[in-house]
Amino acid sequence: MASELYNTIDALSREKGIDPQIVVSAVEDAIVMATRKYYKSQENLRAKLDKETGKINAFAVKTVVETPEQVEDPNLQITVEDARKVDPALEVGGELLIPKVTEGILGRIAAQLAKQVIFQKVREAERDTVYNEYIGRVNEVINATVKRIEGQDVIVDLGKAEGRIPKKEQSRLESFAPGERARVVIVRVERASKGPQVVVSRAVPELVSHLFQTEVPEIYDSTVVIRAIAREAGERTKIAVMSKDKDVDPVGACVGMKGMRVQSIIRELRGEKIDIIEYHEDAVTFAEKALQPAKVSRVTILEGHDKHLEVIVDDSQLSLAIGKKGQNVRLAAKLLGWKIDIKSEEEKRREVEAQFEGLEVGSESAASEEDGAETAETDQPAPYALAGIGDKTVRKLVEAGLGTVEDVAAATAERLSEISGIGEKTAEKILAAARGETASAPGDETA
Repeated sequence: MASELYNTIDALSREKGIDPQIVVSAVEDAIVMATRKYYKSQENLRAKLDKETGKINAFAVKTVVETPEQVEDPNLQITVEDARKVDPALEVGGELLIPKVTEGILGRIAAQLAKQVIFQKVREAERDTVYNEYIGRVNEVINATVKRIEGQDVIVDLGKAEGRIPKKEQSRLESFAPGERARVVIVRVERASKGPQVVVSRAVPELVSHLFQTEVPEIYDSTVVIRAIAREAGERTKIAVMSKDKDVDPVGACVGMKGMRVQSIIRELRGEKIDIIEYHEDAVTFAEKALQPAKVSRVTILEGHDKHLEVIVDDSQLSLAIGKKGQNVRLAAKLLGWKIDIKSEEEKRREVEAQFEGLEVGSESAASEEDGAETAETDQPAPYALAGIGDKTVRKLVEAGLGTVEDVAAATAERLSEISGIGEKTAEKILAAARGETASAPGDETA
């Protein structure tokens, strides 16, 4: 039958949710400390609680060695010959337990030390129990009761521990009073000098997911699946759902008859707006749905970009598609996992016009480059020179049978433009240069 002391230890352990052996070890450690302090001994001391009598005995422990030469410290070792005088069954390597008198001499010192050590051990055990209890429950939704407000943090009772809701894990729409109940999500468990800190949240998407599982039977039984959630707590949430059963409308199931299901969730979130969207594998279709309530004109996947969409909307729909402070498009992008560029029809039209103008300028530049190439100097000199016309072009004229400036001046623009590499503009330029040369030649001779 267990002693009264052991029954007390057992009751304390149950209350604190820890292993009774931890408390027993704490009591034994306390007796060892008190015994060492009383005897001022450097011996290896050990204490043992007798579960039935409740008595705690202290011993000096000595290791049994074979020869006197192996006894390095008489407080810690004893020869096998001397050990067998106390216990004939001892062998080398065994331990001799020498009882130390504690009854009637430890008294108040032992009681104080025992109290301190037990308190410390129990506190450490409680911390480990709390940490181990909650570290495996991260992302789990649990019910909590608000205990107090500390600055901007809300402290809640989780049952076996306190949880803390930091400011950034709170919804802008919510405020709490002591005694109020709330569902929270465990986001992390931190080891701290004052014990484990359980950080909980009302702002993470997992809370919305849990509320839908609670309110929508089709989600609970996996007929309807939540594929993605994007949330800005206290403002708006977009949730994408799909149905595994073609006869079940996923959006309708989440909304409920007359909106009862989703309204219940909105009340729990203190009025946060919720957009329920049907999930699509096709990014274009999904984007059109995700940008609701705005109506989208067209969606284009941008080539050469990683997961990047261009969305065109009517001018009247632009502000609605972007949303207040960009919230609608930001949440849609989070939901899709794609980048989204939104443009109005007018913006797109101006962009296209600018591109066409760029093409025209580019073609003119290309023509100028062609002319420039034709007028570029080469290593081989041409048979004759024409002002503003490159040697390469003159050589083409010679190859075409126009061996002199006069031959060129007598030709027509049509004749010249038939030569490979010479366009109409270049042909006119060549004719003007050649005829200018021939017209000025007589005058030069009489000068």
